[in-house]
Amino acid sequence: MTEKLLQYLWNYKVFKHFDFKDIEGNSVEILEFGKWNSDAGPDFLTGKIKFNNVILAGNIELHVKASDWIFHNHSTDPNYKNIILHVVFHNDTSIDEFTINNIPTLELKDYIDENILWKYEKLSGENQFIPCERIFDSKKIPVNFHEGNILRKLEEKSMEFEQSLKQYKNNFEAVLFHSLAYSFGLKVNSHIFRQIAESVDFSVINKIRQNPYQLEALLFGISGWLETDEDEQIKIWKREFTFIKAKFNILDLHFHPKFLRLRPPNFPTIRLSQLANLYHQQQNIFSKVITAKNSEELFSIFKDSSASEYWDNHFNFGKISNSNYPKVVSKDFVDLIILNTILPLKYTYHKYHHEEISEEIISFYRTIAAEKNSVTKNWKNLGTSIPTALESQSLIYHYKSFCEEKNCLHCSIGFKILKESSNV
Repeated sequence: MTEKLLQYLWNYKVFKHFDFKDIEGNSVEILEFGKWNSDAGPDFLTGKIKFNNVILAGNIELHVKASDWIFHNHSTDPNYKNIILHVVFHNDTSIDEFTINNIPTLELKDYIDENILWKYEKLSGENQFIPCERIFDSKKIPVNFHEGNILRKLEEKSMEFEQSLKQYKNNFEAVLFHSLAYSFGLKVNSHIFRQIAESVDFSVINKIRQNPYQLEALLFGISGWLETDEDEQIKIWKREFTFIKAKFNILDLHFHPKFLRLRPPNFPTIRLSQLANLYHQQQNIFSKVITAKNSEELFSIFKDSSASEYWDNHFNFGKISNSNYPKVVSKDFVDLIILNTILPLKYTYHKYHHEEISEEIISFYRTIAAEKNSVTKNWKNLGTSIPTALESQSLIYHYKSFCEEKNCLHCSIGFKILKESSNV
């Protein structure tokens, strides 16, 4: 038993019965269990009980052992002056001030199903994909579980966007460019690509995007890749970059993307070229993203983005590859961009303008294919159905927010597993 679990059981009223009696055998009727307090002070505020035919209103404190009251020095803390009930799992000692002030102590160990303790031990102790793996049942996934997770994820992402909007004076187009750069960088280069995008005022991007060589040269130059003259194309990019730097007073900053552990199609050279091509092709990309009504319209914005012709037979500068084909973005890659950048930004934009769009955004997730990665594979192995991105995005979010953190007591699935203690 932990104090956190005890608080959880009290808050959700998970007991075998409610015929409570204090350690002296007196009846204690809980009229209001109180509000769970996550800040300093008593565990539950504004509770209400009926004891000795008197109704008492005040705060309720919970401990695993009664002696914790003494060890925590609550007696001298003014925040604990209005305690009406001391709830413990095990009453290992009497507290004089409670006896003197006629404050009941309620021992809970006989009111809690042992199956709950066993299940919680399994949740907190197992080193599996998810803590409840051995007792998980996909039927325990609540109704609207996935929709709720997606909305929570969107809210968290919108808070990040709102911070960026403050920094860039509500320039949604600039924030979109920075966010797309982050997505094109994938896990290895996401932060570096964002630094590259943010190192130049977005007005410069707008001014040079009609010339694909200039935009590509800018991104390559900031990446520190144009220091040599290995072939004629590199000389052209270098000349363009030198011109742009002088014209727009661009600082001499270099951010060096990584190639390690990346497959050639994901090399930063290819991804930055594709990003430059996207912004050259789609001059009104932000308005198209915001007005798109379905996933097909969103996909059409990105589907033809490819690296420039130089990269048909290159993956790195000056090194001709045996492979010769246009480096067009894949369907899976576009889906990731839509899921992780475009839909959260659409949500933020409409939220910013006080327009309700939650249901419309959720409908996008239902029409996009589910991601295939180690997390979704493990969920499927547990018998979970993942037909669309709604489910995959929800389960990935849930895994990172709850399962990895072993935050089982705040997990809606964990709640059902613990509460249905009779079904072991």
